[in-house]
Amino acid sequence: MATDECVPAALSERMQTNLQRIEQLSQRLIAALARKSSSDPALDGPDPELYMQTAAAWMHDTMKNPAKVVEQQVAWWGKTLKHYVEAQHVLTQGKLSAPPDPGPKDRRFANPLWDTHPYFNFLKQQYLTNAQALKDAVAAIETLNPNDRHRVEYFTRQITDMMSPTNFLGTNPDALEKAVATEGESLVRGLENLVRDIEANNGEMLVTLSDPEAFRVGDNIGATPGQVVFRNRILELIQFTPTTDKVHRTPLLIFPPWINKFYIMDLKPQNSLIKWIVDQGFTLFVVSWKNPDASYADFGMDDYIREGYLEAIDAVKAITAEDKINVVGYCIAGTTLSLTLAMMAKRGDPSIKSATFFTMLSDFSDQGEFAPFLTDDFVDGIERDCKAKGILASQIMARTFSFLRSNDLIYQPAIRSYMMGERPPAFDLLFWNGDSTNLPSRMAIEYLRWLCQEDRFAKGTYQVDGMAVSPADIKLPICAIGCETDHIAAWKASFNGLRRFGSKDKTFIMSESGHIAGIINPPGKDKYGHYTNDAPMSGLTPDEWLKGATYTKGSWWPRWGQWLAKRSGTMVAARVPGSVEGYPALCPAPGTYVLRDSA
Repeated sequence: MATDECVPAALSERMQTNLQRIEQLSQRLIAALARKSSSDPALDGPDPELYMQTAAAWMHDTMKNPAKVVEQQVAWWGKTLKHYVEAQHVLTQGKLSAPPDPGPKDRRFANPLWDTHPYFNFLKQQYLTNAQALKDAVAAIETLNPNDRHRVEYFTRQITDMMSPTNFLGTNPDALEKAVATEGESLVRGLENLVRDIEANNGEMLVTLSDPEAFRVGDNIGATPGQVVFRNRILELIQFTPTTDKVHRTPLLIFPPWINKFYIMDLKPQNSLIKWIVDQGFTLFVVSWKNPDASYADFGMDDYIREGYLEAIDAVKAITAEDKINVVGYCIAGTTLSLTLAMMAKRGDPSIKSATFFTMLSDFSDQGEFAPFLTDDFVDGIERDCKAKGILASQIMARTFSFLRSNDLIYQPAIRSYMMGERPPAFDLLFWNGDSTNLPSRMAIEYLRWLCQEDRFAKGTYQVDGMAVSPADIKLPICAIGCETDHIAAWKASFNGLRRFGSKDKTFIMSESGHIAGIINPPGKDKYGHYTNDAPMSGLTPDEWLKGATYTKGSWWPRWGQWLAKRSGTMVAARVPGSVEGYPALCPAPGTYVLRDSA
């Protein structure tokens, strides 16, 4: 047989070209993977002891009640066999179709072939049966302690999500259809996307969630006018340009979380919280944190409080010639703000008039969905990695947050990018989500050990600059916003923490939606509403508070704006950024720190 007879006649020139490109890209992929740096194995999964404890608990339950285990197995076998018989029955009738599929809908299986084609339908139904069987088996283990149960349930869900047939080319009808329609072009583009992501992350596979070329910070996002008026080694202080002739006398200073960049509050003009605050007649300052490198390894929580919070507060007071200011803390920056306020209260420093907290935890007794990552096996691994590198790398944080919503932030984006060959969408929120920052080694470990694991602040044993502080030390007016479906700072945990504050003037608002969408919820769209309750918080549980709460359609921003205005004094002439001696305009907003990938 001639050699050329081995080449299929239907293999087009385009297909052959694509196959050659795949060969070239495969070589790049191997080279990119080889650049992956070593990391502590504890960062990639739980300690084997968890598996041993789970297996021991399962064996104990089996010996105690073998009938229950047999019942579980028989139920799974029965569903599997029934599914197989139904599929075979349709085929014996000469029909290339699937049996009736009465199961619940799952948006991963939106392609009609999952319901109509016998092959894909069999895969889908068997996968869902297996996933439910694993979930039921874990739920039935009686002798696991609550924390281990939470972890086993979490990792079981991760395994079943990973093994979905949608995540594999040979069992994904969308990817196969597109590969045929494009003569392999979609697979080549997908491989290009995969190689690009691995090269960009030094051998790690982190899916690019948003088109990196669609946004430019300071141009089409993070573009509210202002000036950097103060800078030190950990922050730039931005004063935003007023849009009203008169402003409230008391200025407002916002501390955003240093896990990501501040412009989550300043995406497009129509959903910019920063622009909205300025438009309401407030003199607004926002901190932009430095993205630290290994030279910041010894920078701890005390350093953030001293050089970050206290120096920024002093600068705002000096620039505005005011003795008191209002402050906002978002997420982890809100936790650190509460430590700062407690310390200032003990020192008798009256600089803060009121404080607002967005999705903030001060009581970590309920660790929520982060509980699987806050046990010693993971935190010990993080500590070893931090000491070796000087930082908690942004990739580790990004990966952890993504796995809390793995189908939305890992598998579905990976399918679109790597199997379908699509460009990431031009989505400003996802662009910001991918622009994460490192954490200094010392600060990261202090936060994880002292706050998350040991809950020292709520217990009154956390020390700031050698001084024990507690939430009860904070007695100034407080407003806190929690979010109903927040998977990072659960609203009930936020509420319980606020109840410990010594303030008599406490307001709690619960916004619909999650950690980001619940906060970045501008007026006018009425996409998410909010709940309020005028009853004193101290005597209510979160559920009791919600039962007596009033629902209001639309954004919570105007309600908070009214609360803030009452605590912001009379109106004065608008302040021009950079016009005060000693605090000149150093550069236009958004500044320089926000544009740097690392320090």
